[in-house]
Amino acid sequence: MPGIYSLWIVGRNGGLLYSRDFVQLPPIEFNDKLRLASSWFGMCGISAQLSPMPDSSGIQLLQADTFDLHSFHTLTGTTFMLLAEPQTPDAAELLRTTVYELYCDYVLKNPFHEMDQVIKSELFDQNVVALLQATNRRWGVGLPPQ
Repeated sequence: MPGIYSLWIVGRNGGLLYSRDFVQLPPIEFNDKLRLASSWFGMCGISAQLSPMPDSSGIQLLQADTFDLHSFHTLTGTTFMLLAEPQTPDAAELLRTTVYELYCDYVLKNPFHEMDQVIKSELFDQNVVALLQATNRRWGVGLPPQ
């Protein structure tokens, strides 16, 4: 069954700026999330440098048996990671367009937010949750209790 598990946003220095789970997952400690995010950031950077294609953005999709990890790298160096059920339709497009638009509207346009600062925008969080909750509901997947 398709569904979105989690959204992570990693800054241009590899620090975890935002993380949100959208289904009930086994608990992951925050320090483990930091390590995973920075490891993925590093692997993407290395793969972009090793790529034979000019202007490669690195790894965009990691497929495993139980999940797909979609990655979107912006021009500012921010990396968006979406953990989804395998074969979830339009997950990469959802990340590149709608989630990134919400980030631009509610985080980047906020005059009090600085790049690589932890994202604490309630409007961003509310809109991301509403978007991905509606997406998961369309596929019959529920959200964990708040």
